Amino acid sequence: MFGYFASKQAAERIVEDSGLPWTTLRATQFHESMLIAARQMAKIPVIPVLAGVRFQPIDGGEVATRLVELSLGKPSGLVSDIAGPRVYEMKEVLRSYLRASHRHRLILPLLLPGKAARAIRAGANLALEQAVGHRTWEEFLADRVSQQ
Repeated sequence: MFGYFASKQAAERIVEDSGLPWTTLRATQFHESMLIAARQMAKIPVIPVLAGVRFQPIDGGEVATRLVELSLGKPSGLVSDIAGPRVYEMKEVLRSYLRASHRHRLILPLLLPGKAARAIRAGANLALEQAVGHRTWEEFLADRVSQQ
């Protein structure tokens, strides 16, 4: 999981150092990705949940709209992040998915050790000042899970 963040940062550096004009938009976790993870985790009877981990999911369509706006303008380097309207603990995301999908599972909190895990618990993956998204996780779930 944390290798993902390192590889994203390395890719950003390559683009930045390329000498080409560029724009980078960082977004918090997409609703769609959170749903995929929740579905996979709900397949087991006891779901391990990282204690203290929070997410600020955003709708992929809202990110796409911002990317189109940026692509029509001049390269701007690193622009302000884009984030969903609410912050959720990992256990909240899973419990709301379980409720919406009419499933019951035991949730087991786990404390992941290490520097990277501490940074995530401290909110390194959040963008509280850029909570510009409008569609909440609950609204997304109501649309997506009700279609099953």
